[in-house]
Amino acid sequence: MKHYGMTLLLKDEPGVTERYVAEHAAIWPEVESGLKAIGIEQMQIWLAGRRLFMHMETVDGFDMARDFERYERDTPRAAEWQRLMESLQEPAPEAATGEWWAEMRLVFELAR
Repeated sequence: MKHYGMTLLLKDEPGVTERYVAEHAAIWPEVESGLKAIGIEQMQIWLAGRRLFMHMETVDGFDMARDFERYERDTPRAAEWQRLMESLQEPAPEAATGEWWAEMRLVFELAR
């Protein structure tokens, strides 16, 4: 199993945070099934102010670039969802050039 921690910002515009939260409270079934189909076993998105933090657990063979491209290509509603979400988001200042969700580095883990 692979783990990913990623971050980005919501746009600093009226109503964006509320809209983002509301959309995720009623996530489209095709989006949820599409994410599972590409090997995402668990996903959580946390919010503090405008900053989002996403934690994903994936199957070992998961490849971020390859599998998200396949997700959008094979699930038309997923591509529509991505466009909607991107209209509410912006990369964090620490994102690399061309990176939307900035990948974070694990620096500590407390295991059972």
